[in-house]
Amino acid sequence: MKEIYTRSLTGFFFIVAVIGSILLHPLAFFIVFSGFTYVALLEFLKLSGVGDGPEKNRAYFASGMLVYFLTALMGLGYLDLQFAYFLLLVFFFTFVFELFRKQNTSRKRVGAWFTGFVYIAIPFGLMNSLFVTGNVEGFRTDILIGLFVIIWTSDVFAYLVGSWLGKHKLFERISPKKSWEGSIGGLLFALLAGYILSLFFHHFSLANWLTLTVIIVVAGALGDLIESMFKRQAGEKDSGSLFPGHGGVLDRFDAVMFATPFVFVYVNLIST
Repeated sequence: MKEIYTRSLTGFFFIVAVIGSILLHPLAFFIVFSGFTYVALLEFLKLSGVGDGPEKNRAYFASGMLVYFLTALMGLGYLDLQFAYFLLLVFFFTFVFELFRKQNTSRKRVGAWFTGFVYIAIPFGLMNSLFVTGNVEGFRTDILIGLFVIIWTSDVFAYLVGSWLGKHKLFERISPKKSWEGSIGGLLFALLAGYILSLFFHHFSLANWLTLTVIIVVAGALGDLIESMFKRQAGEKDSGSLFPGHGGVLDRFDAVMFATPFVFVYVNLIST
C-alpha cells in the first residue's frame, strides 16, 4: 500500500511539473527540462561505466548542457540557426578533452559521451522546438501535450492489458515482462487518446493525429527497449532514484526522448 501511495504521489507531481511547465511558458519548460537533462546525463554516465565519477567528467556535463541549450534556444527562436555550427565544435572538442587524460579508456569514454549527447541532450532540446514548429503563429502547446499524453496512455494500458492478457513476449532478451498483447492494447488506447486530442486541438487533422500517435507509440516502444538494454548491460534495475517508485529520469523519459526526433521530423514535413 505504501509503495502504491508513493508511486501515485510521485506520478501526480511529475505530471504537474511536465504539463504545468508546458502551459506556463516555453521558458519554464526550458528551465525544468534543463534540470532533467543534467540528471539524465548523470544517470547515463553511471550506466555507461566509463570508470570514473562525475567530478572527473565536468567537460561531459558542460558539453552536454551546451548541446541542450543550443538545440533548445535555436528551436524556440531565441538564437539564430547559425549557432548550430557551435554544436559541431562541441562534438570535436570531445576528442580534444581526452588528450589531457592519463587513463587508457578514451575511446570508451568518447563513445559514451557522444551517445549521451545524441540520446539525451539533443532530444530534450528538440522538445523545446515543438513549441514553434509548423505553420502556427506564436507558441503552441498541442504537440508537446499530445506527445506526453499519448506516451503515458500507451504505457499505462500496455501494462494493464499485458498484465491481463499478455502471453507472447515482445522482446524477451531485453525486457521479459513486455508482451505483444500489451503493446497492441497500448497502441489501441493511444489511438483513442489521439482521437480525443484531435477534438481539442484543431491545427492537425484527425488523420494527422492518428498517424502521429502510431509514430509516437512505435518509436516510444523502441526507446523503452533501448533504455532497458542499457540498464541490463549495466546490471541496474533503474537508471536512478529521482522519482520514488518510478526510478530515474531515463526511466521516465526513455520513450519520450526517442519519439521526439520522429515527431519533430513528421510535424515539419507535413507543415511544409
